[in-house]
Amino acid sequence: MFLSEILGLLEAEKVGKSEHLSVEIGCAFASDLMSDVLALASPGSLLITGLTNIQIVRTASMLDMPGVVFVRGKRPAKETVELADKMGLPIILTNKTMFETCGILYAAGIKSCFCPKRSGQ
Repeated sequence: MFLSEILGLLEAEKVGKSEHLSVEIGCAFASDLMSDVLALASPGSLLITGLTNIQIVRTASMLDMPGVVFVRGKRPAKETVELADKMGLPIILTNKTMFETCGILYAAGIKSCFCPKRSGQ
């Protein structure tokens, strides 16, 4: 599924200048704890979070994530959007909760990107 399709499914909006919406998304990871994202998410997964600070963009970049979905109607600060634009990282916003967002994406075929090998399990 393409990121542009996810926009429609989540009734979301894109913020920033990045036009990389034709990237294919196969899996996602949802968390508000960036330590969990760094420890457990697979590189290349779509990040779903309610945190909107600049560290989200840095974390997503470190794991080569193709995009970030901010849930619960959260809007990122100007600095966050500017850094995402500089890195070519698409940001989309939805008013849906994290639970709803994950459920919609799972029902549409997006799988979890949990990486148990990275967690030591």
